[in-house]
Amino acid sequence: MTVNEQDFLAAYDPRAYPAVAVTVDIVALTIRDGALHLLLIRRGEQPYAGLWALPGGFVRPDEDLATAARRELAEETGLDGEPLHRVHVEQLASYGTPDRDPRMRIVSIAHLAFAPDLPDATAGTDADEAAWVPVAELTNRQLAFDHGRIVSDGLERARSKLEYTPLATRFLAPEFTIGELRAVYETVWGHQLHAGNFHRKVLSVPGFVESTGASTERGGSRGGPRARLYRAGDARLLHPALLRPAREETVR
Repeated sequence: MTVNEQDFLAAYDPRAYPAVAVTVDIVALTIRDGALHLLLIRRGEQPYAGLWALPGGFVRPDEDLATAARRELAEETGLDGEPLHRVHVEQLASYGTPDRDPRMRIVSIAHLAFAPDLPDATAGTDADEAAWVPVAELTNRQLAFDHGRIVSDGLERARSKLEYTPLATRFLAPEFTIGELRAVYETVWGHQLHAGNFHRKVLSVPGFVESTGASTERGGSRGGPRARLYRAGDARLLHPALLRPAREETVR
């Protein structure tokens, strides 16, 4: 006899299955003092008390994943309201190795977050300290859980997305110069770029940027003409893509 859905759910006992919890972890990136920084927290509780980790936590019963990720980001950065809404947040990947957390079976849905000029970090209730750490210094820090792998995946996602999406504009103010945009690429990719070639490539991609018709109030640090100001265009994908120097050599 076929059991209808209502009767099936009434008799269903979730305790008959192994318990699994879901968390979110956030790879939050910003540019500070001309260097790419990652948000880390020093854990104040076991497991891994005292070690650095990505901000994150358990998903609450009334939350979806995106809401949980933004809540955790807000708790560690102090952002809320419109500033938090402007932060670009996207799912990165899921991590579910059975022994990744010694407490129980925990699956983490990692998210990637980008924004310009994020404020100084503020430790949440379960952290002793929170800090923006230069990505170049991460090799000197042992991270809790499998967060080293998550960070590596997040950095590669960020670097690759700059190739084929206008994501670099999310690190900038609403109006910016091509030089400032180039600085984002150089900082995230870790490579110096030829100014003239970069300028030509950016303006050749339909919808990547659009002119505001205005210029900076003064010339560059070495004088010269004032730079033109641009804003993000309406393109969602860059075609042709702006490839990293190493990849550009490969496809030639």
